Amino acid sequence: MSFQWKQFQFNPLSYLGRMVTKVLFYIGDFVQLYVNTIKAISHHTVFWNNALSEMEFIGVKSLPIVLAISASTGMVFSLQIAKIFATFGLSSQLGQGLTLAFARELAPVLTGVVVAGRVGSSIAAEIGSMKVTEQIEALEALSTDPIDYLVAPKIIAAAAMLPLLVIFADLFGILCGFVLAISYAHIPATDFISGILAFVTCWDFLGGLVKAVFFGLIIAGIGSYKGLHTANGAVGVGKATTESVVFSSIIIFVSNYFLSMLLYGL
Repeated sequence: MSFQWKQFQFNPLSYLGRMVTKVLFYIGDFVQLYVNTIKAISHHTVFWNNALSEMEFIGVKSLPIVLAISASTGMVFSLQIAKIFATFGLSSQLGQGLTLAFARELAPVLTGVVVAGRVGSSIAAEIGSMKVTEQIEALEALSTDPIDYLVAPKIIAAAAMLPLLVIFADLFGILCGFVLAISYAHIPATDFISGILAFVTCWDFLGGLVKAVFFGLIIAGIGSYKGLHTANGAVGVGKATTESVVFSSIIIFVSNYFLSMLLYGL
C-alpha cells in the first residue's frame, strides 16, 4: 500500500519543472517559425505569388470590416465625450483626444483583433486541414518546403497589410468622429482641427503602425503554428482554429501594453 501511495503522490516541483520545460519548448518551436521565415526570405525561396494572394485576402478583403468598426468607434467616442468637453469649455481638446486614442491604441488594437478573428482563424483552418489530410507531407515529398509555400507568404502578407489597414482605420475613425462632433455637439471645426495640429505628432501615428507590424506577425505566426500542429482530424482543426483566435487576441492585448510603454515612454 505504501508503494502505491508513493507512486501516485503529487510532487509540485516535478510538476512545475515539466510545465516550464513544456512552455519553453513551445516558445522555442514558435520562434523557430519566424527564424525559418527569415531564412526563406534571405535565400529567396518564398513563393511570392502566394504572398500577393495573401495580401489581397488579409488586406483588401478585411478593409470593409475594419472601416465599419473604426467608423462606429469614432462616432461612439465623440458621442460619449463631445458634450462633456463642450460643457467644460474643452471643445478644442476633443480633436486631440480622439486622434491620440485612435492613432496610439484604438486603430491598431481593434484592427488586430478583427484580423485575428477573420484571418487568424482562416490560416489555422487552412493549414490544419492540409495537415490532417497529409497535404503537408505531400508538399515535402515534392521537395517543397511548407514554410516557403505556406507560412512565409502569410507572415509577410500580415506584417505588410496590417499597417495599411491601420492607416485606413485612423483616417476613417477620426473623420467619422469629427463629423459627429460638429453635427451633434456643435463643436467648431476650427477648434477640433487646431487641437490635432497643436498636440498630435507624426510619431503618434508611426507608433501605431509599428504596433500593427507586430500584431500582424503575431496573428499569422500563431495561426500557422496551430495549423502545423493540428491533429485528430476535423476536431483538431476546430480546436486549432479556436485556439488561434483566442491566443492571438490575448497576446495582442498583452503586447500592446508593453509596446505602448516602449514606444511612447509611458
